[in-house]
Amino acid sequence: MNRECLMPVIISFVICVILGPIVIPFLKRLKVGQTVREDGPQSHLKKNGTPTMGGIVILFGIAGTSLLYARDYPKIIPVLFLTLGFGLVGFLDDYIKVVLKRSMGLSPLQKMLLQLVVTGIYAYYLKHFTGMSLAMKIPFMDNKWLDFGIFNIPVLFFIVIATVNGTNFTDGLDGLAGSVTVIVATFFTVVAVGTKSGIEPVTCAVVGALLGFLLFNVHPASVFMGDTGSLALGGFVAASAYALKLPLFIPIVGFVYLIEVVSVILQVSFYKFTGGKRIFRMAPLHHHFELGGWSESKVVAVFSIMTAILCLIALMGLRI
Repeated sequence: MNRECLMPVIISFVICVILGPIVIPFLKRLKVGQTVREDGPQSHLKKNGTPTMGGIVILFGIAGTSLLYARDYPKIIPVLFLTLGFGLVGFLDDYIKVVLKRSMGLSPLQKMLLQLVVTGIYAYYLKHFTGMSLAMKIPFMDNKWLDFGIFNIPVLFFIVIATVNGTNFTDGLDGLAGSVTVIVATFFTVVAVGTKSGIEPVTCAVVGALLGFLLFNVHPASVFMGDTGSLALGGFVAASAYALKLPLFIPIVGFVYLIEVVSVILQVSFYKFTGGKRIFRMAPLHHHFELGGWSESKVVAVFSIMTAILCLIALMGLRI
């Protein structure tokens, strides 16, 4: 790994390692504790009161590091914007829930409207300030691209919002979203370096920030990232994929995000259609395995290994 990649990883890692012991006690004093669903796995009840909104640490690590490189690597700006933009939406949701003590946080409509606004600004910037083509590389096909023409922007909205919410659903076990996303970020880093895309400082910053945050977030977690972190990570994944022209690779490298959100859609739809029957023991999918007897650590390990293998397959599908 060259110096241009190593330094952002180290800087963001150090920022998060330093901020963790400062931010976590502060969150405890604010009493911004997580409220665990009583109908979920009983082992989760002991997590009640664990500080959430720890995604603030991740955002400081990513932003603090990326801004050091922004002048020399201007292509990281839209990636950083979408990451921080969705992080802000998540922060508002967390703040309303745990600080203002309104259990629902942002309403679904409010959250969706804010996500559309952030995505709209991002799309406008790409179209009017970067001149970047929105054509997507087709996996496993040499020099084949998919271009939706006038539908590129609506497709972008769908991909970004679907990815963000899939990542959000993945954040339900200690270290799960962080472990999966650090592997996905490593994949993007490898591609960014190989294609000389110019976004490697931000992808490396995410790797370092997540490694630092996982020191406090692995089981048993002393802090949760909350929507502040999970929505930000979804924004990062979507923006990095677009910067590298790899949105069609998201279902491969982000397969865990996909199956998590699909499991929720199937569960809710089947429940309403059948009048109360369920496909899974509980959704999102990670809870299904937990209720089947898997430990949190096993679910995280299996989902992370699956992601690593799929990222290797995706690298083969690049054919660069």
